[in-house]
Parts: sequence; C-alpha cells; structure tokens
Amino acid sequence: MGVISEILEENVSKASKFKSIEVNKPIDVDYDLGNLLVIDGNELDQQKILSKDCDDYILNLTRDNVQLLVNQIWTLETERRDEVIVAKLPEPTFPLPRSRPIPKPKKPTKWEQFAKAKGIQKKKKSKLSWDETLKRWVPLYGYRKNAAEAEKNWVIEVPQNADPYEDQFAKKQEVKSEKVAKNEFQRLRNIASGVKIPRTGVMPQIGSSKDLNIAATIAKSSTASLGKFQETLPKEKLARGVSEVLPGASRKRKMTHSGGAETELKDNVRIFDEVLKKRPKINVEKAVERSVGESEVRNRRKNKKNDQKKKPKGKKGERKGKNSGRKRR
Repeated sequence: MGVISEILEENVSKASKFKSIEVNKPIDVDYDLGNLLVIDGNELDQQKILSKDCDDYILNLTRDNVQLLVNQIWTLETERRDEVIVAKLPEPTFPLPRSRPIPKPKKPTKWEQFAKAKGIQKKKKSKLSWDETLKRWVPLYGYRKNAAEAEKNWVIEVPQNADPYEDQFAKKQEVKSEKVAKNEFQRLRNIASGVKIPRTGVMPQIGSSKDLNIAATIAKSSTASLGKFQETLPKEKLARGVSEVLPGASRKRKMTHSGGAETELKDNVRIFDEVLKKRPKINVEKAVERSVGESEVRNRRKNKKNDQKKKPKGKKGERKGKNSGRKRR
C-alpha cells in the first residue's frame, strides 16, 4: 500500500501543475476560425500590467485565449489523413491583408478520381525487407542494399562455356548498368511520345532516329533544373541545335520585384544607364577637323564664283581662243 500511495501522490502533484482546459471570461470572446483568430474584448488589469508581474499576466492571458481557440477547433468536423487528424476550417470572416492571393486547390487527376471511385487507398510501403540468407532486415534500395548484395553474393560460379579469367563481378555490374540505361531510355521515349517537336513539327508518332534523339533531349531537359542534374546515358548524344529546340533554356530568368516601387525604380534607372553607356562615343577632334574642312571647301567654291563674275566680257562678234586673231578668207 505504501508504494501505491506514493504513486498516487506523485500523479496528483503532476496533475496539479497543469491548468484546466475550461476558461471562464466575463465577456465571451469572438472567434474567426478560418484565420485561427481570437478577439478578446475584456478589459485588462491595469495594476498587473504596471506591476512587476506584467510578463506573467500577459503569458497567462495568452494561454487562456489559445486554450479557448483550441477548444473551438475540436468542435469542428475532423477527418483522418495519413494517420493525422485534420480539422476542416470554415471560411474566414475577418479580412486580413495578403501580398498574394490564396492558392486554389488543384484539380484531381484521372487516377485520383478513379481511385476515389473504386475506394483504392494509398498504402505506405516499408523501406526494409527481410533477407533469409543474411537473417536481417535489408533496405530495398540505396548503398546499403548494394553492400548487402555484395555480402550475400560474395562468390559467383563461373559458367562452363565462359572464360575462366573473366571477372564475373564486373560482368554482372555491366549487365545491371545496361538494364538501368535501357529503362531510363524507355522512360524518356514514353515521355517524348506525347511531345510535339517544335523545330521539325513531327507528330507524336516518331519515325527516324534523329527525331527520337531530339525528343529525348526535350524530355531530358523538361525537369525543374532544365536537365542540369540529369545523368547522361551510355552512348547518348545530344541533339544538334539544342538552343533552337529549347528556346530560352539557357537564359536566366530574372525574379520579379518583391522590394516595392523603390527597388523597381532603381533597377530601371540602372538599365537605362547601361543602355546609354553602349552608345558610340563622339571623337571631338575628328568632328572639328571635318567641319573646318567642309567650311574651307565652301569658301573656295564661293571665291571661284566671285572671280568668274568679275572677269570682263569680250566684244560682240569676236571669238575667244587661240584662233581669235586670224582673218577669215
């Protein structure tokens, strides 16, 4: 009995440290469960706020309001998703400012609609499997899986018709690599079968090896990183003119402005300055020499015209030139 009484006293002392989930307020608080918001209209105790126990008072007040919010959430409709209980929140009533609109829920795919209609549920597979040879749990994939395979298959029997000096371990690894490459190529081909190639305009049915190579290049570069981390298959050649097939793949997209109007204005001014700097520079000396030369040419032409006007004209009927003094016969 002494041991039981001690256990009971210990549990009672622990329970006394926690506060009750029931909170009483003189005035009922307002809830906006869509925004997980509680509006407390009760007056604050000015004496406790101005005293040394201000932090404890605010902490206790916050705890009570959060407890009221949690109590209201448990009154909503709930459902289980992946071993987690989720509450369905109602539409928010208190408008709160947002920088971006609330994302809309995605439409279910054909498989999701089919699974829901047939009652198919996704089961979480275990990452380990029991190996009877090693008598322990082995991962289904990863470097530990390869280490377990090497430990289990530490010896390989040489076939009768094979070369006795041939490395069977290297041959097995080569066969495995070829299978992986074949599966990857088949995956890219399946993806490319539904892609319309923009350069040649080939329909989804691909005929030649050239068209297949272009389609495989497009499928390989259709990842989020534009194929930067995609491994290259053995004997794989990239299609020529990848920049034509994938326009803009090598360009860096600039992020939109998130710093406000001032940041956007500074960027625009910087771009304007760079454009002005690219204008051709004017050589002042050459421009001055050219203008002086043109003015001299104009003056010479003007003086020549004036000299021609000042020359005296001959008498009427006289011929000018070398034979002007000869008599006619």
